[in-house]
Order: sequence, then C-alpha cells, then structure tokens
Amino acid sequence: MNPPADHSEGCVLELKVHAGARRNEVRWESDERVKVWVTQAPEKGKANQAVLEILAKSLGVRPSQLEIVSGQTSPHKRILVRGLNAREVAQRLKAGAHTDPKTG
Repeated sequence: MNPPADHSEGCVLELKVHAGARRNEVRWESDERVKVWVTQAPEKGKANQAVLEILAKSLGVRPSQLEIVSGQTSPHKRILVRGLNAREVAQRLKAGAHTDPKTG
C-alpha cells in the first residue's frame, strides 16, 4: 500500500479493512499504511458504509466527501477524500486514531 497521494479533487488514500472486528478503529501505521477495523460484516455494502463513516469521523469530514474508488469487494481499498490534500490527511490520521467509544 502507498501513502496518501494528491488528486485533482483532494487525495487518494489506500487502506486495508478488517470487517467483522470487535471494534471500530482507524489506525495510522508507522510505515504510512492505514488500517481500518469495523464491526459490520462484509455483506451488502454494510462494511463499506461503516468504513466511510468511521474514516470521516477520524478525518473530521462529512461521509459524503469520501468515495471508494476501487476495492468495493476487497479488503484493500482506495478512498478518494475530497477537500483535503495528502499532507492534511496524513496529519489528521497521525494526530490520533479514532476508536468508536460504543465498540471499543
């Protein structure tokens, strides 16, 4: 996986998703990889929606600013983050992982 990359509409973020986890969490790894855990099962797009919601909270943006551009059915996804550049996304993710207090 690659670090966040600038895009004409914002930035593209590559991440690995762990669906069906015990908690919802976003973690910036030291090697600049992003991992996301969601409690939703990977069925009927529920996990993808959960990924967008928790990632939006972690980045401080609206879920509508995020779009899965590849990896709809894969744990490896590319997310378009509209309105933030790669540096801003990296800073926000490094500043602190987001764990949902309801699940973890």
